[in-house]
Amino acid sequence: METQTAGPTSCPEPPGLDRRQFTTGAAAGLLSMVVAPAALAQAPAPARGERLRLGMIGCGGRGSWIGGLFHAHGGYRLVAAADYFPDRANAFGDKHGVPPERRFSGLSCHRELLECDLDAVAIISPPWFHPEQVEAAVAAGRHVYLAKPVAVDAPGCRRIAAAAERARAAGPVLLVDFQTRAQALYQEALRRVHAGEIGEITFGEAKYHTGALGIQAQPGTPGARLRNWVFDKALSGDIITEQNIHSLDVMNWIMGKPPLTAYGGGGRKVRTQGGDCWDHFALVFRYDNGVTFTFSSKQYKDGGHDDGIVCNAFGSRGRLVTTYGGRVMIVGENSFPGGATGRIYQEGAENNIAAFHRCVTEGHCDNATVAPSVQSNLITILGRTAAYEQRVVSWDEIATSTAALDARLDQL
Repeated sequence: METQTAGPTSCPEPPGLDRRQFTTGAAAGLLSMVVAPAALAQAPAPARGERLRLGMIGCGGRGSWIGGLFHAHGGYRLVAAADYFPDRANAFGDKHGVPPERRFSGLSCHRELLECDLDAVAIISPPWFHPEQVEAAVAAGRHVYLAKPVAVDAPGCRRIAAAAERARAAGPVLLVDFQTRAQALYQEALRRVHAGEIGEITFGEAKYHTGALGIQAQPGTPGARLRNWVFDKALSGDIITEQNIHSLDVMNWIMGKPPLTAYGGGGRKVRTQGGDCWDHFALVFRYDNGVTFTFSSKQYKDGGHDDGIVCNAFGSRGRLVTTYGGRVMIVGENSFPGGATGRIYQEGAENNIAAFHRCVTEGHCDNATVAPSVQSNLITILGRTAAYEQRVVSWDEIATSTAALDARLDQL
C-alpha cells in the first residue's frame, strides 16, 4: 500500500516561481547546454501496478535511511546499490535485500549501477558528484530522485538545468527532494503570501543556527575526506550550500525571483576539526524592489539556544513566520494559525517519494522542481562568493559564472 501523507496529488509547477521568468535574462544561460533528444535512451514505462525498480547511488546515513522510506511506500523495489565505499554498499544491500552482484563501489560505481535493469535511481551522494551522476542517469533513460543541493558551483547548476530540459523530451522524471516545498503547512502559508495576505513585503530574515556536526572518520587520509565530505568545501559546497540552502530556498520561494546582489562575511573560527568549511556566515541579500533579507548561519556549539532553520517575511499587513520542525503561521490582518511541522524531515521525504512515483507512473515529465532548486542553489553560491571574496556580488555574475570547485579526485 502507498503511504498516505499530506502533499500534492500530482506534479504541478512549484509555487513561488514562474518558470518563464526563470529562463529569461541572465538566468537563460542555465538552459544553454541542450543536446539532441535522440542521443538519450527512452525512459521506461512500468506497467500499471508494478513496483519501480530503484537503484540507490550513495548509501551513507541518509541514503540508508531514505531507502527505508522508498521500501515503506510500497511502490518500489530496491534492486541495486552504489557507493564509493564497499562497506556502505554492502551494508545497504544487506539491509534492503540487494543481491551481492548488484552492489557497486568506487568512483565509477554509478555507471556500473546504471547498466542494471532499472526504472529509476535515487542520488544521495555528496553534492559535487550530482551533475555527472544525473547526466549519466538521464542519458541512460532512468528517472532520477535527487537530493539537494543539486550542485556545488554555477557550472554544475547549469548542467543539472540542462539535464532536466533534455529529460523533458525523452521522458525521464527528475525530482529534487526539498522537504519544505512538499509540506502542506508551508504550501498553504506561501500560497497566502503570494495572494497578498501579508501585503507588500518590506524585509525578511533567514537563519540556520545549529550545533556542530560529528566527524565520521579520523581526518588525514583521502578516504576520510570522502567520509567527512560535509566538512569539505568542494565536495559539499560549504555549509551555506549543503545545509543553509533550506532557509534560503524558503526565501527564494517567498520572493519568487533571485536577489540583485549579496554582500557580507563569515569565517572558520570555532569548528576547526577536519575539512575546510566555514562555521558561520552573515549576509545581506538585496532585491530589485528595495527589499532586503538578512541571513546568518552558524554550525558550532555556543552555549545558547539555537534558533534552527528559520525564514520570516515582514509585510505591510502581516508577517510570515516559518521554522523548519517548528511552527508555520501568518500573523496580522489575515492571520493563519498554521501549525507545527515536527515531522517535516521524514514527512517531506515521504511526500516527495510519493510524488516521484506518481510522476513516473502517470507520465508527468515536466520536472518542475528543478528550476526553483537550481535558482536557490545559485543564491547560496551568490552568498558564498560574496562572503569568501568580501565584496558585493551580483546575480548576473553568478548566473553566468564559470568558476568551478575542484574536488581533487586524483588523490583518491
